[in-house]
Amino acid sequence: MSTKSIKISVYGRVQGVNYRYSAQNKAQSLGISGFAKNMPDGSVYMEAEGNEDALDAFIEWCGQGPLMASVSKINTEQTSSFGHEGFRIR
Repeated sequence: MSTKSIKISVYGRVQGVNYRYSAQNKAQSLGISGFAKNMPDGSVYMEAEGNEDALDAFIEWCGQGPLMASVSKINTEQTSSFGHEGFRIR
């Protein structure tokens, strides 16, 4: 299966609730590479690469997030390859 690359922006109560670390764990378990970082507007921005099924599962997880998170909105955009190795927190 071919690799896809997406940009993900997650809004709501997603900072200070271990969202990025939980996303990193989920991404690693799915074999997804990329990164997650907090944005000044309170959202979390991620770039993710992996096979389509893994990305679909990751996007679904992003809509829930970890226990303490409260996701109000998620935006995704397909993009060209990033070439990330591993999944990092920035």
